[in-house]
Amino acid sequence: MNFSYIAGFLGGQELLIILLIVLLLFGGSKLPALARGLGQSVKEFKKASQSDEEDKAKTAEAKKTEPGKTNGSS
Repeated sequence: MNFSYIAGFLGGQELLIILLIVLLLFGGSKLPALARGLGQSVKEFKKASQSDEEDKAKTAEAKKTEPGKTNGSS
């Protein structure tokens, strides 16, 4: 599910209520640490997904240029 699809259903009041609940649950002193951890998690996820795409590209390129295999000769 796309985030923009979900965000379309949330208005300003809903987001404010969610933020207030998070503030009550975790307290003001914990919010910066939570935001920092969330940011690091997103950064690691992006890094891993880019690395995965690069690995797939390298594997595909290696399959195209495997030495010793020729077309039509035995």
